[in-house]
Amino acid sequence: MASTGGSDGAPKGEPFSSSSRSSSSFTSRDSSSTVGSNVSTEPTSLTIQVLQEITDNFSEEKALGQGAYGKVYKGVHANGEEIAVKLLHNNMSSTNDEKFQHEFDNLMMLNHPNIVRLVGYCYETQRQHTDYQGRIVFGETTYRALCFEYMHKGSLQRHLSNESHGLDWKTRYKIIKGTCEGLKYLHEGLKKPIYHLDLKPDNILLNDDMVPKLADFGLSKLCGAEQTRVTEQALGTFGYMPPEYLFHRLVSNKVDIFSLGVVITKIIAGPEGPKRIAETSNQEFLDQVKNCKLFTP
Repeated sequence: MASTGGSDGAPKGEPFSSSSRSSSSFTSRDSSSTVGSNVSTEPTSLTIQVLQEITDNFSEEKALGQGAYGKVYKGVHANGEEIAVKLLHNNMSSTNDEKFQHEFDNLMMLNHPNIVRLVGYCYETQRQHTDYQGRIVFGETTYRALCFEYMHKGSLQRHLSNESHGLDWKTRYKIIKGTCEGLKYLHEGLKKPIYHLDLKPDNILLNDDMVPKLADFGLSKLCGAEQTRVTEQALGTFGYMPPEYLFHRLVSNKVDIFSLGVVITKIIAGPEGPKRIAETSNQEFLDQVKNCKLFTP
């Protein structure tokens, strides 16, 4: 279980401080969700030493992928339990703290079978010595990491193929349905909706049973009474962002719905699906769907 405060005495729920000496603790998961009420444990506070041990000191052999704000590694505990460790980049302390706190806060509110589960975290600052112009000086190094349940089948991106190869229709439908349910939970299952804002195959992970789970909430936004807002900068992945967001920076649930449409098209018709469907007449596309010609039996 998470501790009630860091060694610096910081109270529960306060923003991170670069003066912290060990992992801080945070508020518990939001109990306001109306969907996906399965019980899950609180994420565990882990030391950087433990994370180094289970990832072979963050070796390249354990690397699973890399994003804008961090790199993901596979960790294996002594008892054989596997987790995914997202080690955040350590370049700008204040900015890194904000991004870490932001993603952690959003993840703590989520509890749904189609949302990747946060199982642990690390926020630890160490004073380490180094040689500086012939003198031994001490400087601070802060480690920030988020730990998730390990998804054995990897990302959806690895499984995309055209309709005549790869996944059968039953599995494709299962992935589409689960992705839709996870997104509906974000938009309608909480007191305040969360917009993912970077929904794409790379951020949809699959477990052994090919159950999809939405991941990477680094760009997500928690929205209040206003259902549409203007953001300073449109961040996301080209090809998955609608024009009103890309050019006018309007944020609403429509951003995720647009991204979902692109994802569904790629699940159905493969990585080149959007291009192929754009070249197909509306009637021809509808006929193909009705006759199930887009899918393998």
